[in-house]
Amino acid sequence: MNDYYQHSSAIVDDGAQIGEGSRVWHFVHVCGGAKIGKGVSLGQNVFIGNKVIIGDYCKVQNNVSVYDNVTLEEGVFCGPSMVFTNVYNPRSLIERKDEYLNTLVKKGATLGANCTIVCGITIGEYSFVGAGAVVNTDVPDYALMVGVPAKQIAWMSEYGEKLDIPLTGNGEAICEHTGSKYVLSNGQLAKEA
Repeated sequence: MNDYYQHSSAIVDDGAQIGEGSRVWHFVHVCGGAKIGKGVSLGQNVFIGNKVIIGDYCKVQNNVSVYDNVTLEEGVFCGPSMVFTNVYNPRSLIERKDEYLNTLVKKGATLGANCTIVCGITIGEYSFVGAGAVVNTDVPDYALMVGVPAKQIAWMSEYGEKLDIPLTGNGEAICEHTGSKYVLSNGQLAKEA
């Protein structure tokens, strides 16, 4: 007996690991090599490849395909119809399965609806990629990225709101919802313990 919910239309291949309390909704396909944590939600029409790791409490919204060599750490949000890639220069007539590039999305990051994450990069902790953005470079922790190609326009709190702090240099801000203090030093933002 599964300790997760699986809709009758979903396909979970033998060997797939799915954690307790996860939900696998309509028309989802999870390949046999996938490793999915606890409390994960896989929305309608989601595909999860063999060489995929999804951490605890991630939300993968409708129509998202998480292809081989993508790792999502704990608490990542993948908005509806956002896109991952795993080959940098694909061609139908050339086999490139041995050229997959690793993509890492770190803890608490948000990937907005219809954004595209080009393979081979790291998306920083609690960063926020706006809807429709195309990200082709590493993203710093707590960065707000928008546009095509994506550029950083602000810093975000773990709560998910813009911080009143400069993009560069040094500074500090308090999250009005949690009271947490964030410090910008030499272009890197960190939350004080």
